[in-house]
Amino acid sequence: MLTLIALEFRKLLGSRSVKLAALLCLLLPWIWPLAPRLKAVYNLVIVSGWQVPTLALETIAPFLLPLLVALTCAEMIGSEISQGTLAPLMLRPIDRSRIIIAKLLTALVYPAILLAILFAASLVAGLRFGFGNFIGGTGLGPGLFVGVGELSSGAAFAEVARAYLLAALTLMPIAALALLFAVIYLNTAAAALATLATINIMTLLVVFPEALQKILITTYLDLYTRQGDLTQPIVLMVIYTVGFAVLAMFAFEKRDL
Repeated sequence: MLTLIALEFRKLLGSRSVKLAALLCLLLPWIWPLAPRLKAVYNLVIVSGWQVPTLALETIAPFLLPLLVALTCAEMIGSEISQGTLAPLMLRPIDRSRIIIAKLLTALVYPAILLAILFAASLVAGLRFGFGNFIGGTGLGPGLFVGVGELSSGAAFAEVARAYLLAALTLMPIAALALLFAVIYLNTAAAALATLATINIMTLLVVFPEALQKILITTYLDLYTRQGDLTQPIVLMVIYTVGFAVLAMFAFEKRDL
């Protein structure tokens, strides 16, 4: 099993879509420290390096990250079908369940890999502002960027790290859903499009009763910005992730490849 997982990670990290996504995560954080009109446009002055990871995350999380995750996870099946590499693997004495579990585990870790790259690049980009105690906020705690007084370096790190972990959690159901559609359609473009269409349709359901909103993935895509008790949305994200993963395993077992 470990050999299969290692193989999937090698294929993942070698794909062009992952290299492009990693490049975007490396370059994007530099927009904010170098922006000459940040105060004029957003009425914001960066006073601490801890604010740069927040700006980078808020820029990429609403659209780009779901797109990158959906495309790459769909490619984990679609590209192998198009290249003809999945069929020979299926002929080996390996259970289908092990193959799809290895792909699922790799897909679920992928959002965390991208966010780790984004976080590291943000810290480097924020070096010029320093990472000591400062007056203001990270944009993720009380008072957002204005803050409620002096914020310690440790507290700032805790707020930013918590946000990145929550962002990774919200992307896991999208990764599992993309892999599910990849098994159904056996095509990268169709699976990625179906995943993004599902997310967009859920977003449009905002016009329906509030009870429905509470069980939709899209209601919690900004989970990383929220404060207070997050038990319910975290449990919901886990349920969606497990549900999509189980459906992907079942579909892979039954699919004629």
